[in-house]
Amino acid sequence: MGNKGKLDGRVVVVTGGAMGIGKATAIAAAKEGAKVAVCDINRTEGEKTVEEIRKMGGIAKFYYLDVANEQQVKKVFEQIAKELGDIYGLVNNAGIAGVNKPTHEITLDEWNKVMNVNVNGVFLCTKYAVPYMMKNRSGSIVNLSSIYGIISAPDVPPYHASKGAVRLMTKTDALLYAKYNIRVNSVHPGFIDTPMVAGYAESTGNKEAVYEALSKLHPLGRIGKPEEVANVIVFLLSDDSSFMTGSEVVVDGGYTAQ
Repeated sequence: MGNKGKLDGRVVVVTGGAMGIGKATAIAAAKEGAKVAVCDINRTEGEKTVEEIRKMGGIAKFYYLDVANEQQVKKVFEQIAKELGDIYGLVNNAGIAGVNKPTHEITLDEWNKVMNVNVNGVFLCTKYAVPYMMKNRSGSIVNLSSIYGIISAPDVPPYHASKGAVRLMTKTDALLYAKYNIRVNSVHPGFIDTPMVAGYAESTGNKEAVYEALSKLHPLGRIGKPEEVANVIVFLLSDDSSFMTGSEVVVDGGYTAQ
């Protein structure tokens, strides 16, 4: 690995780092010299991601983390700071799709399950990462929202609500912490070829047809690759985006331009 990466020696925490966009981000950040904390509840895949990073000469460590559990977040972030160094970058990527039913058929438990991960998880990880960044007057937080944090569709109400919340949380924290030189931006992917989208497609019983239909929704005529989102996240983590905060960066093949 070269020693002139955009994130040289900076500690970057990636939640949901085992698969999909999280995995691609962990790898991309490591390629730019970051020391990556891969956090996930999926230990098997998480360890594989770390192994992949180490094979290319990067620095990474796996941490088992349920982002909805405050005590765990606090403990794991303390551990990361002790083992890798003060946290500079945080990618709040952990998320779940939740149930796909109309609002009046959703139970409160089903609603809360999505909010606990997608909203509370972002809040808790930000809460425990920010003190390290304030101390060093330097940091970059990237929150994964969605095109469905900007527009909506007649499905998955808890998911859409959660991603809308993340979009506004991003702007609030950008304003709160700007004086400490901590930047907070959100990324809004369209449909990306991740395990979450694959799972959704498989659940319909006709994966091929769903992928074809999803491709047509995007003017570029295809769904995105995790790496295409990861590259944008790394840009936001790095000094290349030094005058960006409170921004929403859409990576959707033209979906929301229609």
